[in-house]
Amino acid sequence: MTKYSSGTTLGLDTFGDVLTDDAGAPMSHAATIRGLVEHGVLADQVGVDFFGVGEHHTTEMPLSAPDLVLAAVAARTSRIRLGSAVTVLSSDDPVRVFQRYATLDALSGGRAEVILGRGSSTESFPLFGYDLADYDELFEEKVDLFARLLAEEPVHWSGRTRAPLTGQTVVPTTEGGPIPTWIGVGGSPQSVLRTARHGLSLMLAIIGGPTARFRPFADLFREAQRRLDRPEKPIGVHSPGHVADTDEQAREELFPHYSEVLTRMSRQRGFRPPTRAGFDEDVSANGSWYVGSPETVARKIAASLRTLGATRFDLKYGLAGHPAGQVLRNIELFGTKVAPMVRDLMAD
Repeated sequence: MTKYSSGTTLGLDTFGDVLTDDAGAPMSHAATIRGLVEHGVLADQVGVDFFGVGEHHTTEMPLSAPDLVLAAVAARTSRIRLGSAVTVLSSDDPVRVFQRYATLDALSGGRAEVILGRGSSTESFPLFGYDLADYDELFEEKVDLFARLLAEEPVHWSGRTRAPLTGQTVVPTTEGGPIPTWIGVGGSPQSVLRTARHGLSLMLAIIGGPTARFRPFADLFREAQRRLDRPEKPIGVHSPGHVADTDEQAREELFPHYSEVLTRMSRQRGFRPPTRAGFDEDVSANGSWYVGSPETVARKIAASLRTLGATRFDLKYGLAGHPAGQVLRNIELFGTKVAPMVRDLMAD
């Protein structure tokens, strides 16, 4: 199996949001985690290329060990690629992250990937004893170490944020070459340049505003790779959305949970509470939420990939409180309807 697809890749990402059951009651954390395994298996069955599980540490998103969930999915699938929708590397140890995903790579027959992030949700920093004052330095040093680990050679490294390595060999080694590694970037030119400097792939996390405003970051990444004489690595897009049978159904299913989740986040982070007008703008042709019928979502994905010169799109599905049945239907439609349409549009 090739580590990177040469064509358009369509994936699904989840942050392990607590959904509701058939009676409308919130699912337990245990049921939520078991449900994610079923999501991954279904995604494989309906033809999705990638299934990503993102690390979070909150009551609404209790997904603290994505690699374990992915290992369970790997045991029941044979085709779909599996990876972290985000690994908060700043509050983890790069050696342990490498070892866990190299183990996943072995269990899955070479299907593992990693998306590294600095952590827009910072609950893991105090949880694991890290100072937010070191936010930038932690990520810079740990990405540097992780990039060196990908070579799978004895490592010599020193920094301020962890003990040095003096020629140790880190195991397990992979069978098919380096694990595809992406850095999730939310709009910082410095993060784009860091990604190019380390020879990693770029995942643009676009969760607000027009997609076109990220075109300069995609162009900067390509230019930086050329100037650094690095092999060209792919660009991906990660954005939220929801697919249903019709545009109206998708919007009406999503809006109550969009409103509830963003209202809670606005209180925590101090931004303006969401409105229906803001939601309608987010799900419009120019917005960053991919909500609607399969055709509407497919055309919007294809337009975004062309705008950015990207070859991968991951739809972040599900919000806290979303009924589990609607989420399963979203996965089914994305794999059976949206993904084939996008591939056809991109081929044209």
